[in-house]
Parts: sequence; structure tokens; C-alpha cells
Amino acid sequence: MKSIDVNSDLGEGFGPYAITDDAALMPLVTSANIATGGHAGDPVTMERTLKLAQANGVSVGGHIGYPDIAGFGRRAFKMSLHELELMVISQLGALGAIAAHCGMTLDHANFHGALGNLSFADKDVARTIIGAIKAYDPALKFIGLPDTEAAHEAERQGLTVIWSFLADRGYTAPGRLATRGTPGAVIHEPAAVRERVAEVLTTGRVTTVSGERMEMPVDSILVHSDTAGALDLAHAIRGGIEDAGQSIAPYAK
Repeated sequence: MKSIDVNSDLGEGFGPYAITDDAALMPLVTSANIATGGHAGDPVTMERTLKLAQANGVSVGGHIGYPDIAGFGRRAFKMSLHELELMVISQLGALGAIAAHCGMTLDHANFHGALGNLSFADKDVARTIIGAIKAYDPALKFIGLPDTEAAHEAERQGLTVIWSFLADRGYTAPGRLATRGTPGAVIHEPAAVRERVAEVLTTGRVTTVSGERMEMPVDSILVHSDTAGALDLAHAIRGGIEDAGQSIAPYAK
């Protein structure tokens, strides 16, 4: 029996504002990607989220995005490769320092929104920002999507890669996410999400938005905390894992 990790992007608030109920969602996941102050997050929010993870025995990592709180990191920014490198290191450094203050260490890192999308296809960007993760801490694992430049680069640079499946997002070949706003890009129905999780874990394949069958390795399944009904989707994902006869546990690689 294979153990499947359940990861979620958490701590995506700022000041008095919050995207989701982190306290309710945290017990349903086994690893948390915590916003590092770019697209969301501030020191108090980071500390609160880290302590929630600590209380629930959840692994923690940095969720790195463009410095764009107003656009929630979903708008493209024109930055030099050097700026991107230092942005990644400084964001990991901020979360890592607060984690140390809480008696915790970071286990992984990944990218958010427009930065993540760019890392899927741009070799230079992928090489730079994966290199920045390795420069900060070569022991960090990378939670990434299969068949993307970021994942290939993480493997080339010797980082452990945790293959993540986005159960509530539509896919196009090869390994890309369907653009938000297009038909089938976001799946809201918990029953459909549960069925997709069971399908991919049982068959090793996922059906794309165009109806093709595509290979999909899975170590971890993402709960998008900013999707409406995230708690219901988290329960659906856990149910799908159980339907496939798999157990739920932190990533084991």
C-alpha cells in the first residue's frame, strides 16, 4: 500500500484578512505550503500558520510567489533572473527564520500562481529559482508538477521531487494546467474531485480537458485552499485516496 501526502497552500492572508479557515483545514492535510510574504503572508500570519501545523503534526514548506498581494500573485511580473533568485532566497529566509523561532524547520518549497506557471515552461527561470531553493537549503524537497521545466530542473540539481496532483484543476498535455477561466479549468464538485483522485491513484493516468489520457505520477495531492468549498474538497480528496485503497501520510521520499 502506498502512502499519499495531502498538501495545501495555507497562511495566505495578510493582516486581518484571510483566504480560508486554516485552523479547520490544517487537520485534514499532512503538509502545508505556507505563504512567504510575496503574494500573501506577513510575520504574524506565518507564525500563526506554523504553530497550527506544529500542533497538528503537519510538515511545512515555503510557498513562494511574486510580490503582488493585490493580485494574489497571479499577475506576471517582469523581473531579472538575479532579482528572482534573491526574491526566492529572501522569502524562504523570512519563513525559515520564523520557523526556527517556533522550534521548527522547513521541509519543502514550491511556487505559487504566475511564478509557478512561468516555471513550468521557462528553462532559465526554472533553473534560477530551483537553484535559489538549493542555495538556501539543498535538503529542501520540491513539491512540483510532473513534466514541467521546474520539476526537470529540480531533478537535474539533485533535489528530491514530490510529485503533486491538483485534483481540482483541469490538465492539458504535457503536464500543464488549463488556464483559469477556460472550460474545465477548475473543478468545484466534491464528488467529481473524489472520483478523479481515485482514478489517478488506481490507473496512474488522468483525463485532460480535451479527453486524452495522460500519465500522472502522484506522491501528494493538493487542496487549493482558495477554491470555494475547500473543506469539502479536502474531505473529497481524502475519500478518493481511501477509495483507491491507499493510506494518507506525509510524503515519504
